[in-house]
Amino acid sequence: MTREMADYAALVGIDWADRKHDLCLQAAGSEKRERLVLEHRPEAIDEWACALRVRFSGQPVAICLEQHKGPLMAALSKYDHLVLYPINPLLVATRRRGLKPSGAKSDIADAEIILDLLTDNSAKLRPWHPDNARTRQLQALVEARRTLVESRVRTTNALTANLKLYFPQALDCFDDIASGLACDFLTQWPSLGQAQRAREATLTTFFHQHGVRGEDLIAGRIAALRAAMALTTDSGILIPALLRTKTLVAVLRAQLDGISDYDAAITKAFAAHPDAAVFASFPGAGPTFAPRLLAAFGSDRERFASARAIQEYAGVAPVTEASGQSHWVHWRFACPRFVRQSIVEWAGMSIRYSFWARTYYQELRERGKAHTMRRCARWRSSGCVSSFAVGRTASPTMRQSIS
Repeated sequence: MTREMADYAALVGIDWADRKHDLCLQAAGSEKRERLVLEHRPEAIDEWACALRVRFSGQPVAICLEQHKGPLMAALSKYDHLVLYPINPLLVATRRRGLKPSGAKSDIADAEIILDLLTDNSAKLRPWHPDNARTRQLQALVEARRTLVESRVRTTNALTANLKLYFPQALDCFDDIASGLACDFLTQWPSLGQAQRAREATLTTFFHQHGVRGEDLIAGRIAALRAAMALTTDSGILIPALLRTKTLVAVLRAQLDGISDYDAAITKAFAAHPDAAVFASFPGAGPTFAPRLLAAFGSDRERFASARAIQEYAGVAPVTEASGQSHWVHWRFACPRFVRQSIVEWAGMSIRYSFWARTYYQELRERGKAHTMRRCARWRSSGCVSSFAVGRTASPTMRQSIS
């Protein structure tokens, strides 16, 4: 046990779950391990944490668990005598497979494995230092907004496919299906027949009320609807499709309202953050990427000692695999994907606003580097790459990772 671990009054490994948590505890100076099952109730967690404080006279207790954020981390982080060490679940799974080739698994055994990892790898594990409340609030907001945007994309794709099935002409009546105009139009006229029965004055007034002012554009849309022919009259297609349109429009409208609410909350939280001016000054950051970059870097200025450190954390620094005659350089597969996405997308945006970023990007293109990154495990780049993404990490051996 290293000196750092010896400073703790006890070490605890926790295998967490939704309803209960299996614990394995080893007090300092003792070889005996205690096993306990803790219910996932605020009262039970508080009683156990307070009992540790009394038992070890307020001395720090190290706790290792497979969670970087979540309900258990939130519950334990409020106790100043508990020092949390979050680890990657893959680390536990790898250790388990090495110890039990049969694949046998039990919660209490996993708790012991986690405790072993804490004692055996103490020099490599770092205690969790949470960002301040303002930063954590902003991190939660920007990540939730991105998740909602991705849900909106799935909804609009489904709605587009459904309209193409029976009412493709509707797609020519608005520029963006993810808009209030599209939702209101499809709510009022969900089929071609209903749109054709509407009076021309009604349609014109509708477009005017939704900010469409070009008279030629409005007349062209109305004329196209009047002259259109129904794609199908099969009730076996029409009735289910109409119901699906109604459902998807309701979902889309809620998503658009939610994104608008998140935008307002993010703007307010970012403006109140003491580091807002720093990240707002980044070229091309703007109201979208500045909050996301602040959330990615966090408030702990000692977390990343160099540019290389943030590149490795974000997953854009190269990883080398060499064995025998095999040599492969690729980017990281295990990383916080939202952080990587934020940095890569902002790097692409910076090309438009920063002279040095644009010059560096052009130099890389002239050296044969391509613009986009290939698809990675469950994550696709936006095609925005500059010094943060490919520029400082690319090498001739990265051909399998960068197209």
